[in-house]
Amino acid sequence: MKAVYIVFNQAYYESVLSILEYCNIRGFTHQENVRGRGSHTGEPHYGSHAWPTLNHSIWTIIEPEKVPQLLTLLKRLDKKTEQQGLRAFVLPVEEMI
Repeated sequence: MKAVYIVFNQAYYESVLSILEYCNIRGFTHQENVRGRGSHTGEPHYGSHAWPTLNHSIWTIIEPEKVPQLLTLLKRLDKKTEQQGLRAFVLPVEEMI
């Protein structure tokens, strides 16, 4: 199994959910009000007066064969408006209950 951690501008929430649905990925954990900034480009998402936007994040644990399609669709979404910010990280899942 693979863990995919997706961090994205709050404006992308419905789009990311649609991608998960399209990829037949049912299980996930959603976190709101995630703060941060990209390492190279984009504006900070601090939820402050100066930087009012926030991020959301989603963790999902999926079969390895679903990863390429998910990443392709997320990358396509990110390319539409790169300044909004969207990142996805894939990690191995060694054990789970």
